[in-house]
Amino acid sequence: MDYQNEIEKRVKFIKDILIESGAKGIVFGNSGGKDCALAGILCKMACEDTVGVMMPCESTRNFGEDLEDGKALSQAFGIANRMVDLTASKRAIIAASEGVSDLSPTAISNIAPRLRMTTLYLIGQSENRLVAGTGNASERYMGYFTKWGDGAYDFNPISDLTATEIYPFLRYLNAPLNIINKAPSAGLFEGQTDEGEMGVTYKAIDQYIRSGQGRAEDIEIIQRYHSRTEHKRKAALNFK
Repeated sequence: MDYQNEIEKRVKFIKDILIESGAKGIVFGNSGGKDCALAGILCKMACEDTVGVMMPCESTRNFGEDLEDGKALSQAFGIANRMVDLTASKRAIIAASEGVSDLSPTAISNIAPRLRMTTLYLIGQSENRLVAGTGNASERYMGYFTKWGDGAYDFNPISDLTATEIYPFLRYLNAPLNIINKAPSAGLFEGQTDEGEMGVTYKAIDQYIRSGQGRAEDIEIIQRYHSRTEHKRKAALNFK
């Protein structure tokens, strides 16, 4: 990959969107992970007024290494950084809803990403900023994102890149090594990792996406995830 050319194309993409929209800045969720790191760096290159927001929510990891890595990204690339603790908000929603429905663990785990997007749009609308998406192509193919949570954004400068393509891009940009080296995790619950939850590695996912090849057992998991999450990749249905 010609990284300098890729940077120039993506920076132009972001600048054009800002001009077209009339927005004065950008806001993104700074989770301390690889995807938000690359998206945030590109946004900062395109727009000086870029703000990353760290939004921990209950998880020990959120308040530990994720915060530290988010701060490291901010310091390394001069990205303005803020923090909003969403723990109390999540607990309040659960408490208010418990008597209305039998809340499932999966639905509860998806509260945090939806609260995070609410927070980003609250800040974005208040300050005339666009919300940058930070999901990669592998996550989108697998449907490994929360509908109306991290799946919502105004634009996404890294949506075509697979998870394994993100790492060398970050190395080229000299991103903090801890961000590059740690296991990918949405931090939705204690001990959670993307690959552990899905039961397949990003390497296997990306091999299948790019070549259609892979181990039969991996392909079965990938196809199952892709099929059952098709609704996430489609626009909401409207009566015609």
